[in-house]
Amino acid sequence: MCGIVGYIGKKEKITKIISCLENLEYRGYDSSGIAYLDDGKINIIKKTGRIKNLKDFISDTETSLAITHTRWATHGQANDINAHPHSVGKITIVHNGIIENYQELKNKLQELGIIFKTETDTEVAAALLNKLYNDKNDILKAILAFEKIARGSYAIAIIVEGNNNLYVVKKDSPLIIGLKNDGYYIASDVPAILKETNRYITLEDYEFAEIKEEKLTIYNNKMEIVNYEVKAFESGVEQIDKGNYEHFMLKEINEEDTVIKNTFNYYFEHFDEIIDITKYKNIEIIACGSAYNVGLIGKNLIEENLDIKTDVYLASEYRYQKQFTEKETLVIAISQSGETADTLAAIKIANKKATTLSIVNVIDSSIARESKQVLYTKAGIEIAVATTKAYISQLVVLTMLVIKGLKVKEQLNDEKSLLSEIENLPKLVRNLIEKDDYKKIAEKIYKSNDMYFIGRGIDASIAREASLKMKEVSYVHSEYYAAGELKHGTISLIEEKTPVIGIISDINILPKTMSNIKETASRGANIIIVTSEDISKENYKYVINISKVNKLLQPILLVIPFQLLAYETAKLRGCSIDKPRNLAKSVTVE
Repeated sequence: MCGIVGYIGKKEKITKIISCLENLEYRGYDSSGIAYLDDGKINIIKKTGRIKNLKDFISDTETSLAITHTRWATHGQANDINAHPHSVGKITIVHNGIIENYQELKNKLQELGIIFKTETDTEVAAALLNKLYNDKNDILKAILAFEKIARGSYAIAIIVEGNNNLYVVKKDSPLIIGLKNDGYYIASDVPAILKETNRYITLEDYEFAEIKEEKLTIYNNKMEIVNYEVKAFESGVEQIDKGNYEHFMLKEINEEDTVIKNTFNYYFEHFDEIIDITKYKNIEIIACGSAYNVGLIGKNLIEENLDIKTDVYLASEYRYQKQFTEKETLVIAISQSGETADTLAAIKIANKKATTLSIVNVIDSSIARESKQVLYTKAGIEIAVATTKAYISQLVVLTMLVIKGLKVKEQLNDEKSLLSEIENLPKLVRNLIEKDDYKKIAEKIYKSNDMYFIGRGIDASIAREASLKMKEVSYVHSEYYAAGELKHGTISLIEEKTPVIGIISDINILPKTMSNIKETASRGANIIIVTSEDISKENYKYVINISKVNKLLQPILLVIPFQLLAYETAKLRGCSIDKPRNLAKSVTVE
């Protein structure tokens, strides 16, 4: 969840290295720090809060070796002392992930007389590496021994006193090595270093590297030298720039029409790459957060159109429950980053019994590599923590899976009309984005302490994502409910002027949902309706009309107003929209 950046090579300004770390602020963090070589000595500076607090204590000096880090607190409070880097003896490290057996290791190290200054598992990792280094007098052998002892997940960058090289080791937490003509960068994500280089190497689990100023050597856990592939990142550096937009979230919402067009176009041009899901008896979808909400919509589309039993699981629960997965099951993992720890672990379990397919946004990410098949979304880099365009692109890919299935079954009725609607969809999306309703409605609800989103069928899944987006960025307590469940307890929460947002996209359930909406209105609720059906604005003041399109495409349009409503509400409440408190973009710990 935190970020790592490191550099080794010809002299580089520390401010430039720190600016790379700033490109990872979207991942979420509560402190930052740097260790750098200065006249043969390792200097360490750590500060709580935003990176700007760290920059205030750093001069614009140059260095040939540095490691930097943004921490999201797991073990120990968010303060200066618990911030990374951590140094024990001759070893200084930064670390992403969790050392699960850190307490056991800490007890053994304390018996040897080692005194710890912090509450972190990272200091334990540094102490263990230092002991192993002293025992073996060889840092590579120490790293190899560390891999056999430490349990959990880690991406670790290491500086050794008296040694001008940079060392890295990785297991279950992402780490890449970027190549420049005059040195190397390391990072937990490519966008961090994209302004410096787009050429990179992906480390596999249990691989570790010795990086010298002009030489890179990668080893596996048998101490064998590994041949590596240099890859080129395809997205441009402009995607990590806000441009003229006030927030990345708003920029990314405004990119959704292009994302939808690009994703549909790519998969129609590469139709053969799309897996035929009709071959499977059952489908299981595993995901977290917004990706889970996409999975719920996917379940509806698959079952309704292809008659394949589909279950959706939270990845964190899938891992610990009884598995009914069988050979005839297709397991689909959905993840924006491709590094979501719980989803990655679930895929590893599913691989033992079933065919696995991942839908991810990041090429060559851990989940993509672990899955037997992969479909990449075409969202480009997404910076805002609350997903918008990546969510939309995941939805498009699931829609394409259904279209492929219908085509295989020769049940794609009126294909020409569907293709015409898909071609026109970006225009409808642009029209939705440019509506002026959202700010006006936000002005009426932003002071509310509670909000409720309701719908039936597929609309209930849209309501779940709408509610999540609202609470993520505006910090308003928000819940979603299947509309028919209101009378089973929830309606007792409705008070005068409580915002109730109803979603209606199906004429067949319109009367039932409208009945539920009226029940809340009679109790004083402030009603907002988002619908593709004809509902009179005479009876309801706040109605956002959505164009009526093919049922396969309707969910894509439905979610956009809620992204913008959440954005405008958060803006009025003065929230940190791109980096909401306590949240991280890439959840790489369990």
